[in-house]
Amino acid sequence: MLFKNLFLFLRRTSGLGPLGLSVLLAQSLGARAQNAPPERPKTTRILFLLDASGSMMAPWEGQPRWEVAKRMLGKMADSLNAYPNLELGLRVYGHQFPNSAKNCEDSRLEVPFAPRNAAAIKAKLTTLKAQGNTPITYSLRQSAGDFPADKTARNVLLLITDGLESCNADPCAASLDLQRKRVFLRPFVIGIGAEKEFGKQLECLGQYYNAAEVKTFRTVMNDVIAQTLAKTTVAVNLTDADGRPVESNVNLTFVNNVTDQPEYNYVHYRDAQGKADVLAIDALQSYDLVINTVPAVRQANVPIKAGKANVLTFKTPQGTLFLQSPQLTPNPYGAVQAVVRAAGAPSTAVALPFGTRQKLLAGPYDVELLTLPRLVRRVSIRQGQEVAVTYPAPGTLNITADLKGYGSIYQLNNDESQTWIYNLPDGSSTKLNLPMQPGGYRLVFRTKTALGSKFTDVRNFTIRSGQTTSVGMFGK
Repeated sequence: MLFKNLFLFLRRTSGLGPLGLSVLLAQSLGARAQNAPPERPKTTRILFLLDASGSMMAPWEGQPRWEVAKRMLGKMADSLNAYPNLELGLRVYGHQFPNSAKNCEDSRLEVPFAPRNAAAIKAKLTTLKAQGNTPITYSLRQSAGDFPADKTARNVLLLITDGLESCNADPCAASLDLQRKRVFLRPFVIGIGAEKEFGKQLECLGQYYNAAEVKTFRTVMNDVIAQTLAKTTVAVNLTDADGRPVESNVNLTFVNNVTDQPEYNYVHYRDAQGKADVLAIDALQSYDLVINTVPAVRQANVPIKAGKANVLTFKTPQGTLFLQSPQLTPNPYGAVQAVVRAAGAPSTAVALPFGTRQKLLAGPYDVELLTLPRLVRRVSIRQGQEVAVTYPAPGTLNITADLKGYGSIYQLNNDESQTWIYNLPDGSSTKLNLPMQPGGYRLVFRTKTALGSKFTDVRNFTIRSGQTTSVGMFGK
């Protein structure tokens, strides 16, 4: 309505015709889109979820795990302090009650999110004591309230632990639930001083790292931060069967394979040199890529490396199906539809009216023409080629009798069998004009007032293109 009113106003005041106004509006809207202000950088929030259970006091290369974890976390906070658009927070569990208390709600946000708060995090770490239980699930669910209500932010959770859930709960289910609710992205989990079997039980939480040694712990933490903050790009090459990047202008959807929600929608672009453009992608999520050709191609778990310039290549050779109407004006059928299926497949790839062209992935297809009777054509689509499908010009069946009753029309086959194709309207007048494909047919009819099946009337007839065939019925 806004554009309509604008169009009418400009037409009254500018003196331009409809075509000139259309050009003016298109140029104005195009310039507006091209000159749109750049998006504001997203805020990234990293919540450190630190295990302070009693087991963290166990020795690790000559010193308690707890001391190593605090020192490394403090250094990490220091290194992040100068980053713009970054806020840190600290939640700790197992530090308020001794292990003997078996407290399954011993979890607290010790440092709320704020920019440049490394000093606050380091100061808080010096006051904490590792002594208690391991309520991972409870802590995960509590963390949902730690992140501010900001739908534009990237919420990241980093769990540092040396033990498994000790409160008879399911941290994996909690993590998945919170990811689906978009509370945080796929978490990072660092298992310190841990065995391999320990990792298998925690990798369901998110991206798991086994830091069995202090040196590894330092490397892992640096890698996590690099993944979180480094820019990641993806270029998607759509190629023909020979691997040449010739396909483009196809919709691409990056689907979050945890939430099953679309994260990015693009229409693929290729420049004059055949190079696909570069897209910025958040690598902290895992994706399925849906290439919306007909039929669509879906690649599960696309391999995207964080902080890298990724190039993904997929073979999507396409040709064109042309649904060509016969030269007949007017067409007795009106608008004829066709249903296209991959050869042998039960599901519909696309339904189209005749007169249209549709790009399809190369391969065999069954094209069902919704004429009377329906026709099925098997076609082979080849890269860069067009295949036309048409049907014979129909003729018309004219039933002249004005009788009420019940009946059907059958197609006569070459082996003298018959195939049902159409039912006359039950109890209504038989008088009608019905467009049909050329061929031999049979009309079987009994009047509504007839007192037995033996009074059924059977008439054979032939339909010819562009001609009308009249069939009369007799009441009995």
